[in-house]
Amino acid sequence: MGMWIGKNRKARVTYGFDEIALVPGSVTINPNEVDISFEIPRRDQGPLKLAIPVLASAMDGVVDVRFAIEMGKLGGLAVLNLEGIQTRYENPSEVLHKILEADKDGVTALIQKIYQEPIKKDLIARRVREIKAGGVIAAVSSIPQKAEDYGRIAADAGADVFVVQSTVSTVRHISTEYKSLDLEKFCSSMPIPVIVGNTVGFDVTVEIMRCGVAAVLVGVGPGAACTSRGVLGLGVPQVTATVDCAAARDYYFKQTGRYVPIITDGGMSKGGDVCKALACGADAVMVGSAFAKAIEAPGLGNHWGMATPHANLPRGTRIRVGTTGPLRQILFGPADIDDGSQNLVGAITTCMGNVGAMNLRQFQETEIIIAPSIKTEGKLFQTVQNVGMAR
Repeated sequence: MGMWIGKNRKARVTYGFDEIALVPGSVTINPNEVDISFEIPRRDQGPLKLAIPVLASAMDGVVDVRFAIEMGKLGGLAVLNLEGIQTRYENPSEVLHKILEADKDGVTALIQKIYQEPIKKDLIARRVREIKAGGVIAAVSSIPQKAEDYGRIAADAGADVFVVQSTVSTVRHISTEYKSLDLEKFCSSMPIPVIVGNTVGFDVTVEIMRCGVAAVLVGVGPGAACTSRGVLGLGVPQVTATVDCAAARDYYFKQTGRYVPIITDGGMSKGGDVCKALACGADAVMVGSAFAKAIEAPGLGNHWGMATPHANLPRGTRIRVGTTGPLRQILFGPADIDDGSQNLVGAITTCMGNVGAMNLRQFQETEIIIAPSIKTEGKLFQTVQNVGMAR
């Protein structure tokens, strides 16, 4: 398997969203009658149920308390970054304004400085309580090194889901400088579901699932504001990553009888990308840049990656995505722009209807073809005029 790239060295061919297409089914279904609900399993009680299989990324330009509440009311789930501006500053809007006003040459240095402010543990609890006061599921995240400390605070404050997130997640992390997180012990000690990411491989996904996680995030470096692939040369295109991790999920399910969802994280800015991720095996998707365009997003049309403030090797940048409408319109329409970035849920249900899938499990069985011309075939005028699929 793979192709020769030089003497004695082979490389595997992998695929991203723009290189595949979904094949229409022999039976079609009314899009209003398909089931797109998603469940996050819990150890000692029934699963957390989401009406739509969509999560918002734990990025400071995307999720704050207001956004998390609105996302929850619309049936999805927004994850709040516990190591961001919301937990470092009493009044995060003032700090956000400084980031938005900075020129592009100095913004990364400014972000690095802003994120040097210590995290205030009382703000962690306060933000969780503020989200819960909105009557929705509260999900929060931190890096592995802070998970034990912040996870306990968040759970005590009423959080429903805790996400342990890093550029690359493994069970066997080696370090002599700090204590590595014992993932199995952490998952068993937490009273709430633990989602872990990010990963892109079969073997490591199985290892993570064996630790008792509630779900696994898939994707290294595909985010719109992430520069890991350029800075580190690291990553796997999301179609292949999703398929590999879905195979790991199915293998683990056959071995144990426990179904652990996978969530494709990043690289999806349009409805078609979301549909392809789900058809490739994802149980849900985590999206950032598409939601950064919402009126409710704290970045006011700006977006930057979680690793942008890294003190020595920033792996993100601030990008301007613009504000196109309220979150409800981005999720449910009606769309008034032509690039597929609005009515994401409508795209999912319509696509499922066209391939003949009644639910997400059936959608994961959709026929997929390699189609490198799928975005350009017959689209000359769109390309020349920079409209529609050419955007």
